[in-house]
Amino acid sequence: MNSSEPETRLSPDLNRTPENPGHIHLMGICGTAMTSLAGILKERGCRVTGSDQNVYPPMSHLLESLGIPVSHGYGARNLHPPPDLVVVGNVITARNPEALELERLRIPYLSLPQALAAFAMEGKRSLVISGTHGKTTTSSAAAWILERAGLDPGFMIGGIPLNFGRNFKMGRGPHFVVEGDEYDTAFFDKGPKFLHYNPWVVILTGIEFDHADIYRDLDQIRENFRKLDHPQGRSSHRKRGRPKSLAGYAGGRLPGGDLRS
Repeated sequence: MNSSEPETRLSPDLNRTPENPGHIHLMGICGTAMTSLAGILKERGCRVTGSDQNVYPPMSHLLESLGIPVSHGYGARNLHPPPDLVVVGNVITARNPEALELERLRIPYLSLPQALAAFAMEGKRSLVISGTHGKTTTSSAAAWILERAGLDPGFMIGGIPLNFGRNFKMGRGPHFVVEGDEYDTAFFDKGPKFLHYNPWVVILTGIEFDHADIYRDLDQIRENFRKLDHPQGRSSHRKRGRPKSLAGYAGGRLPGGDLRS
């Protein structure tokens, strides 16, 4: 990449959720999590469009089945006419031509975890499944336990659980299960995604060194995971205090009673 190419400098004032957005555009829509978010937004009645450089199955088929149009490749043209809100995926860089147009048009924007917190998790008890490995399997199990308990959970999972046949669900119950990804949020927010998820319960599968492209060592990874147990107020949707932690309760009674507490 040529270092002389212009870089996007998005205004922090536009990093917000507009009131009643009708049209939401997702940049980098073909990622697993972004496709799930697109489905959730569609279920909420929004008009959803997206763009991506790499459009291929299975996500392209899922988006097609949901009736969500996807532009192949990034460009200023994808933001005309301007949507009410743009969700910027982690794959998007500051030199992306579509991001540059986003800056020029001054459209409100969110990262993936901000959008998920605003449109799917607001008012829910969030079960954040985190750790460097095992998140997808554990999230699938947690969502299925809640489903079988008759609690109709919402969820967003990084794979497709066989019991559900899809990796997202809004749910009418009070719980939302989400993978707490430790990777950075977006080019304008280098903190872990899980800092936006306002956990009611944290299930931590385990920690080891991973993502050497953004973490210098195991100690830095551990330091970020500690923030899950001591919320820092990063998300604008955070309302609760310190979450319950299930670490150390395996095989025993969970804190706070049964799943219906």
